[in-house]
Amino acid sequence: MKKKIRTIFVFIIINIATIACSNAEEANQKPKNSQLTAAKVTLGIDKLIKSDFATIKGKKVGLFTNFSGRTSSGLLTAEILAKSKSIDLKCIFSPEHGFYGGSFAGESVSNSEVFGIRMISLYGTTRRPKLDDLRELDVVLIDIQDIGIRSYTFLSSVNYMLTACAEAGIAAIVLDRPNPIGGNIVDGSVTEKGAEGFMSLLPVSYIHGLTLGEISIMMNEEGWLKNEKGEVHKCDLTVIKMDGWKRNMRWEDCNLFWFPTSPQIPTPEAIYGAATLGIFGELSLLNIGIGTSLPFRYLGFPDMNEEAVFKEIKKFSNDAEILIQIAHFKPFYGKFSQQYCKGFIFLYPKTASYKPYTTGVQTILAIRKIHPELFDRSKIAEDRRVMFGKVTGGSTLFDAIFDKKSDKEVITIAQKGVKEFIELRKKYLMYE
Repeated sequence: MKKKIRTIFVFIIINIATIACSNAEEANQKPKNSQLTAAKVTLGIDKLIKSDFATIKGKKVGLFTNFSGRTSSGLLTAEILAKSKSIDLKCIFSPEHGFYGGSFAGESVSNSEVFGIRMISLYGTTRRPKLDDLRELDVVLIDIQDIGIRSYTFLSSVNYMLTACAEAGIAAIVLDRPNPIGGNIVDGSVTEKGAEGFMSLLPVSYIHGLTLGEISIMMNEEGWLKNEKGEVHKCDLTVIKMDGWKRNMRWEDCNLFWFPTSPQIPTPEAIYGAATLGIFGELSLLNIGIGTSLPFRYLGFPDMNEEAVFKEIKKFSNDAEILIQIAHFKPFYGKFSQQYCKGFIFLYPKTASYKPYTTGVQTILAIRKIHPELFDRSKIAEDRRVMFGKVTGGSTLFDAIFDKKSDKEVITIAQKGVKEFIELRKKYLMYE
């Protein structure tokens, strides 16, 4: 009996020690900037509520938003306004992916109703707000979580909304929110003149490092609000700034909840991946993690010589501050669906010096060196070439890659206009 009690006692002591060690190890591994210690960021919508809706009370209001437009406590802006007795919310506008963010890229979204309020889709039969819908309003509120990537179409929809507000003679108020990958990362070539389209509407770097409020002011002041006729307009624009947000803050530093902005951006981590690998999904040469549980974290195809490509990747990955490791995966859907792919998994750094667009281009060049057979123009469908040009803001990068220009020439093209854009954006920075 005593031996049995002694055994139980020793077992308990061992388990207590194991738990203590485990907790200590977890504490040591916990990032210093975790949400438990993150600074509190007050969003534009929080400040509007705190003011008792002073700027919109007694006015007929339209709201451009989706599932991501929320207070810092996670409550939907649309629901708050729809249920408020002091707000006359007339309509809600939603962008690509629909109000709940469940529609896939390019999928048309129909008009509907949300919280008893008419919901007008700006990714269905029309992408520009109709002036008849705006003329019944006094003001449009814009509260949506952008991801800081030029080709993510929320930015173009905001541009169209501000332009339409200017044409209709009504005010617009942007409720500012963080750039989830921070305000210091600027990377990727500026849209080429004449190549402007819905996926590359603005002459800004692919990764622009601005909040939605900052880039809205830039659009307004730089004459980038143009209607379908090309006429330039200026909007009566107000931005309600955040409190507590700094340019060096990532999403993880903000002490905010993340709600998916679209099916392939389920987490902030996916944004780094979209910034790194997103453009190459358009070529349909590789799987970039779409159809797996880690979108934009995997990259590969069934016949890749991953060992040889990995040797090329190691030549730049350390300097790029990124961890790329060999991995095999099987997509559930999408490119190479249900096929065993050989390739890599990407673990993205959370530093202001990381250059996602450049790193993605370097990765593709590493694959080109080992698998030149993939980079034959005749094997790329015309619609894929066109789509690549739309997301990259011109045809120059495609031509450089597929005309076998040197790695140095391709990287130079991928950075064209960045220095000039960095200078331009300085006068629009509202946060330190």
